[in-house]
Amino acid sequence: MKKTGIGIIGCGNISAIYFKNLCTVFDNVEVIACADLIVERAQAKVDEYPNVQMSTLKEILSNPAIDIILNITTPPGHFPVALQAVQAGKSVYSEKPLVLTRDEGQQLLKAAAENDVLVGGAPDTFMGGGIQTCRKVIDEGRIGEPIGAQAFMLCHGHESWHPDPEFYYKIGGGPMFDMGPYYLTALVSLLGPVKRVTGSARISFPERTITSKIKYGQKVDVEVATHITGILDFASGAIGTITTSFDVWAAEVPRIEIFGTEGSLSVPDPNTFGGAPKIKRMDDETWRDIPLTHKFAENSRGVALADMAAAIATGRAHRASGELAYHILDIMHAIQDASDTGRHVELESSCERPAPLSISEKFNQR
Repeated sequence: MKKTGIGIIGCGNISAIYFKNLCTVFDNVEVIACADLIVERAQAKVDEYPNVQMSTLKEILSNPAIDIILNITTPPGHFPVALQAVQAGKSVYSEKPLVLTRDEGQQLLKAAAENDVLVGGAPDTFMGGGIQTCRKVIDEGRIGEPIGAQAFMLCHGHESWHPDPEFYYKIGGGPMFDMGPYYLTALVSLLGPVKRVTGSARISFPERTITSKIKYGQKVDVEVATHITGILDFASGAIGTITTSFDVWAAEVPRIEIFGTEGSLSVPDPNTFGGAPKIKRMDDETWRDIPLTHKFAENSRGVALADMAAAIATGRAHRASGELAYHILDIMHAIQDASDTGRHVELESSCERPAPLSISEKFNQR
């Protein structure tokens, strides 16, 4: 079986789990080369995975053995790297957010279509056992017709623990762009695309003080909203709410709940692959645990890239598609636009609800 060649651009903190899974778990891909602006980071990965070549972006883009670029640069690098990849005839899978602006997203998808390559985007946690089990519950009608949803991602930011927290408060960061993709992608995979939004957003603390060890005491000027609430009108008719915040010290709220005409579904943390779904039907006295029906309950980051490789090999659609990632980007911008203008925003984008995974699907796991 021919393996799909992967080139990794960006060897920072998040790259560790990608290297692990792509090199040791999924057997339909092969990491050929990696590159990073900080050469020592790339060298460390090559030392850990000797079959991977240390390279440059230019060399990776011209390497005929590489079919897909994994773009895990910081958010401002997502668009320029991805655009170069598709223009070089490579499919590309980028960490979230797909890009920073709608215009960049449209340019990228247009260039990919012109070069007959695929674009994909994180997160792929919606392909994990937790959310796929919830998808099966909904598709089987166990809570009836979904009529509503709520989602919460509440914390007090990253400056107390992250070694480089500045970018979380700059353009491309904030709780919606940082964590919103996990929650919104889960909701779209469960309920389908969104057609209209409204919302409110604010900056609660204009300046943040870093208290993590390396940069202790440094000040960060906040450029993006840090407490955001959106109302989502799904094309299916369901109505959802989402709140993301870096301003909350403590809360007792669910991650995601889906409400149906015959019951309610508690969805596990969309920032993970597993979790414990629960259901309470209209005739139940208490919530009941739902055993996971699908694989990938452990940290399976990279599963969507393996799915993209399988899609290229067979000619089918891949699940974490560029259209899905762009729709999520459009939703996030639209919530901010609604807050800025005080009106509803009709979305111009849409996407297919990604196909569910079969219970046996495993992408040639070793």
